[in-house]
Parts: sequence; structure tokens; C-alpha cells
Amino acid sequence: MRLGIISDTHGTITSRALQALQNADHILHAGDITTPEVIRALETIAPVTAIRGNMDHSQWGRNLAVTDMLEFNGVYFYMLHNLHALDIDPKAAGVQVVISGHTHQSDIRTIDGVLYFNPGSASHGRHGNPESVGQIELNNGRIVPGIITLG
Repeated sequence: MRLGIISDTHGTITSRALQALQNADHILHAGDITTPEVIRALETIAPVTAIRGNMDHSQWGRNLAVTDMLEFNGVYFYMLHNLHALDIDPKAAGVQVVISGHTHQSDIRTIDGVLYFNPGSASHGRHGNPESVGQIELNNGRIVPGIITLG
């Protein structure tokens, strides 16, 4: 199974981002969406699970959950926008992957057996970082993360 991971679109979804996510079986959006059109565009590729970011102030955005716990192929994911607001102990909760956004900087690291994954921003890189999205391959219990640069 291939998961497409995207964050911080801020109302913009480029053809490069859509193309990079084209082979996803499911797409996770880690917030700062700002418009439902972004989700509709992603849904032309695969089912989408999205959470609210700090810029999702509209009535539509306020209807999104702040966090979500998901399971794909026996792997548990926890999604939130800002990693600094993490409100659970992922390892104790049985979570193998924490998905976040907010920083506009891609990051993949493993801490205490938990994968922390930030795809960066699909619309506005920061601090010299290019626009990017991510993907996570799930294959027989293996979790293979990757960042896709859009520039």
C-alpha cells in the first residue's frame, strides 16, 4: 500500500503535487488546507483523510478534526498539524507513525521506535526548503518513508 502525505497547501494544489501523489492508495493531509477545493482535487486521485491546521479558520476548516488515529495494513498512524502539540505518548498508544506538518520543512526521523514524518509544504517551502510532499510504502509490516521534491 502506498500513502501520499501532504501538508500546508494553503489553498493551492499544483499539478506537480497532484502528479507526485498520483500512485497513492490513500492520501493524508496534515492541515493548513484553507479551502475545500484542495481536498476535492486530491480526491480525484484517492480517498483523503485530512485534519485541521492553524490556518483552517473557515467554517469548513473548523469542521475538521484536530487529530486523527488511523490504521493501514496493521500500522497505526497519528496525525496532527503541529508536532509541538503532540498530546499522546505514541509508543505507549501503539502508534508506529506520527504525521505532522506546520513547519514547511520536510523531516523524517525515528525516535524510540516511532517514525515521525513531516512532508514539508506542497505550496510554500521555508528556510530554503523546496516545496514537497511525501509517501509511505507499507509492505508486509515494513514502513518505507520518502520525500518527493516538487521543484
